[in-house]
Amino acid sequence: MKITDIKTYTMDAYRTNWTFIKVETDEGLYGWGEASLGTQEGALCGCVEDLKRLITGRNPLEIEKMRFEVYRDIYWKGGPVLMSAISGIEMAMWDISGKFYNAPVHALLGGKVRDKVKMYANAWFIDAKEPEDFAKCAKKTVDLGVKALKWDPFGKSHMTIENDVLSKAVDIVGAVREAVGNGVDLLIECHGRFNPYTAVKISKALEKFNIFLMEEPCPPDNFEALAYVRSKSNIPISGGERVYSIYGFEDLFAKGAVDIAQPDIFHTGGIYESKKVAAMAEAKHIPVSFHNPSGPISNAAILNLAATVPNFIIHEIMLTDGAFRRDITNEKIVFEDGYILIPDKPGIGIEVNEEEIAKHPYVPRNLRHYTGNLTSIRKKGDAFFYFEGIGGEKK
Repeated sequence: MKITDIKTYTMDAYRTNWTFIKVETDEGLYGWGEASLGTQEGALCGCVEDLKRLITGRNPLEIEKMRFEVYRDIYWKGGPVLMSAISGIEMAMWDISGKFYNAPVHALLGGKVRDKVKMYANAWFIDAKEPEDFAKCAKKTVDLGVKALKWDPFGKSHMTIENDVLSKAVDIVGAVREAVGNGVDLLIECHGRFNPYTAVKISKALEKFNIFLMEEPCPPDNFEALAYVRSKSNIPISGGERVYSIYGFEDLFAKGAVDIAQPDIFHTGGIYESKKVAAMAEAKHIPVSFHNPSGPISNAAILNLAATVPNFIIHEIMLTDGAFRRDITNEKIVFEDGYILIPDKPGIGIEVNEEEIAKHPYVPRNLRHYTGNLTSIRKKGDAFFYFEGIGGEKK
């Protein structure tokens, strides 16, 4: 069996763009991967096109050989564009392998150590601005059975934070804690916003709320800064979504920069490379939570991977998405009492409707993190609970 073509499909997902990758073979088997870069999809698709000449003609079952040799044969190594392109192709090859052997990817990775993963919700806070808005959204979400919530309460802040903005952020977190009680985990997203001094200041202000983790408090280009924050913080520090290889994670771990590692499987090199990162973390007794704010293919792949990782701790999922999500794949995610069940279909367990994707063509999107519009994550009136066992239909 040989790879005959690699295709990219980019679609507008309102707050960002998703790019799916299809790897086709001469025996009719094909696989799907995801490599979304949101605001850099042109560069990503161009890179996939460049990689075709290194990958077509290969045996799709020789996944590790492809990743190793392609990375070897690219002179300018690392970075989000190259690693995302490799990751999406690698993911699709795992999908082909699972279909070939009629087994879920988790069976090929050594088998399950768990049948379900605890989840935390993102995208539960649509259009919330004031503390009472967040509290109301949080209460509704927890009433659905969700046991962990993540969000960014820091407005437009970058590097430093004004006292009134910090005070409002504290009020928001306090309002959510009061609304949901002490039994729900709260995760605070920082999106790499702050210098170390400010991040420590924020951590001290929030520690009274028993925070599960504080994610990426500093920009990802300086692990010493992150390590400094971790050394001063009583809140566990997480990061890693913008670390693009095992080599970057070796440095992250060597510097003692995180309590919880968050590799992103479609930026780190793919499914198997992310399993290696998890093993590196396991050797240091660091738990892993794979970054997952994107589309259905990455979610399916992460569930397969998380099933096999002993030190996996919690799964990120977008609680809501646009109604289009139900049409573009046959995704079937099942929620039970704060957990997501691991699927058992061959491959990564998902098929894509190419005609539906074409109905949502690429729209250039800019980063919203510093505009004050971060909670406008869904188009008005178009936010759906897209998985089974939670909340009915429309949010």
